Amino acid sequence: MSQSKSTKFKLGLIVNPVAGVGGAVALKGSDGVNTAELATQLGAVAKSKDRAKVALDMIVDRKAKVDVVTVAGDMGSSVLDELNIGHQVIYTPPHSTTTPEDTEAAAKLMSSMDLDLLLFVGGDGTARNICSAVKEGSTVLGVPAGCKIHSGVYAITPKAAGRVLQMLIDGELVSIAEADVMDIDEEQFRQGVVRAKRYGELMIPSELRYVQAVKMGGKESDELVLQDIAAHVIELMEEDETYIMGSGSTVGFIMEELGLENTLLGVDLIQDHELLAQDLTAQQLLQLTEKKPTKLVITLIGGQGHIFGRGNQQLSPELIKRIGKENIIVVATKTKLQALNGRPLIADTGDVELDQLLCGPIKVVTGFHDQVLYPVGYQEL
Repeated sequence: MSQSKSTKFKLGLIVNPVAGVGGAVALKGSDGVNTAELATQLGAVAKSKDRAKVALDMIVDRKAKVDVVTVAGDMGSSVLDELNIGHQVIYTPPHSTTTPEDTEAAAKLMSSMDLDLLLFVGGDGTARNICSAVKEGSTVLGVPAGCKIHSGVYAITPKAAGRVLQMLIDGELVSIAEADVMDIDEEQFRQGVVRAKRYGELMIPSELRYVQAVKMGGKESDELVLQDIAAHVIELMEEDETYIMGSGSTVGFIMEELGLENTLLGVDLIQDHELLAQDLTAQQLLQLTEKKPTKLVITLIGGQGHIFGRGNQQLSPELIKRIGKENIIVVATKTKLQALNGRPLIADTGDVELDQLLCGPIKVVTGFHDQVLYPVGYQEL
């Protein structure tokens, strides 16, 4: 990728301050007029600024090589101020509560400025806003901060986004390719229905080590394999232990085999093959499992490999640390693992220390009395 006429790398930054705010409190996103406000009332804390900071911290030592344009306040300038990265504010939201229209207005302005890269922080809704506003041929990259990350325009983690940014600033040879912008209807999502739709494409730096694939949709088709996986997990369950059942159709099948109602896109709690509570928030999970022997059953996102940080923000770093890696039961079909083409599983918890602790081989239940060791990756980017 060639840089623009300026000797400095020209970077645009847009942060969606409320991206993913509903995840930890089981609202499955931040879309909707009152969702962010409701999430805040429930005790949610927005993480998008922290995730922007992780990505941008990797270019602090290169800040003299970069000209940055951004949006006022929590949509960009505040995180740059904290990192002492010089910048120019080109757009100020007219109201204290930011909206998708602010994202689009800022992106449209930046798109006319011949930037080398527009870096944005958010989820699939933010990607849609960017896609509708930038001119054709604009190069962008997303820092994942939302609950729904179906689109292929995001780095696999905030740190991976920072690594791609380093490569671009240093003038390394980075290919550019089209990637799909996908999104789902959050109202249907909250009812347990996943219907992803393609809204367009954006040009991104296509570093395959650092940029995620489009999420695979639909349920597993091999029912016999899922029955074997379910039988194995059910056999493992001890009477005196509490089990957190994560989101996704593979875990959902285990719940079906137990004859229990399941929150497909949420997190439930069971003990002695009985349902204790459904669709729990991060705080509820901490409270209900305190001082109790607890195991966690999760699956991975097909095509991407994420086990934490995508659609299961209810599983907070504090909870995962308390449970421990040895008490995490990962379930997946071998077909799902093979589709990763050797790429490791990804833990993007928002806690660097925890991500490091989770790296290395982990057992994955792939059938009845059938397990494989599969790596959880951590990149010293």
